[in-house]
Amino acid sequence: MNLVVYITQVPDTATRVKIGADGQNIDEQDATWVVNPYDEIAVEAALQIKEAGEGTVTVIGIGPERVGTALRSCLALGCDEAIHLKTAEPVDDPLQQARLVAAALGDRSYDLIFTGKQSVDDDTQAQGPMIATILGIPCATEVTALELTDGKVEVTREVEGGKQTLKLDMPALLTTQKGLNEPRYASLKGIMAAKKKEIDAVDSDPGEAGLERVELVLPPTRPEGKIVGEGPEVVVELVRLLKEEAKVL
Repeated sequence: MNLVVYITQVPDTATRVKIGADGQNIDEQDATWVVNPYDEIAVEAALQIKEAGEGTVTVIGIGPERVGTALRSCLALGCDEAIHLKTAEPVDDPLQQARLVAAALGDRSYDLIFTGKQSVDDDTQAQGPMIATILGIPCATEVTALELTDGKVEVTREVEGGKQTLKLDMPALLTTQKGLNEPRYASLKGIMAAKKKEIDAVDSDPGEAGLERVELVLPPTRPEGKIVGEGPEVVVELVRLLKEEAKVL
């Protein structure tokens, strides 16, 4: 079984983000870059299928030179092949990303494509469905359970107010949600083996973007907390402040 995972590289959620001088992008100088957490779940899903039988896992990433680090970390987990679609600048437009991934797959044979349900930097959830649409294959989003049966994939996905079970013909694309699995850590053996693996780097032109980021602004600073006092006698004053100042009641 041929399994493909599309990953994105995002700033570590523990990184204190700074806005760049252009006001449209983050300052990358002090940022720590990691594999998007939802994509880690996608990688783990593919690896578990591979380990349950015969198959290979190919991981694909888009962006500048630094994306190679994210791809190599996936190789250290057990992925067999990595494709780096190299671009001079980060590609933020989901449709550009989808077109590049679909073009990279070309005439490749694949059974399942995985990607995280969203990226934690831009919070876009469009890439997976867009890739599936371009390739003309079925897609299920926010998958929390899956099972392969008789050449089909049966999935459980989160929907508003509940869960939905679907059975899809393969090839298909699945976007992964928390709860599907617990991503593994790379072993020392895996890290050493990944250093010897070649990453297939392909210079790529994303084409003209249909999406333009106009401005990037940090959220307003939270006001300092206020200590009202102690004891039951301050309850009335606390309720007044919550109602009139905080406006949460």
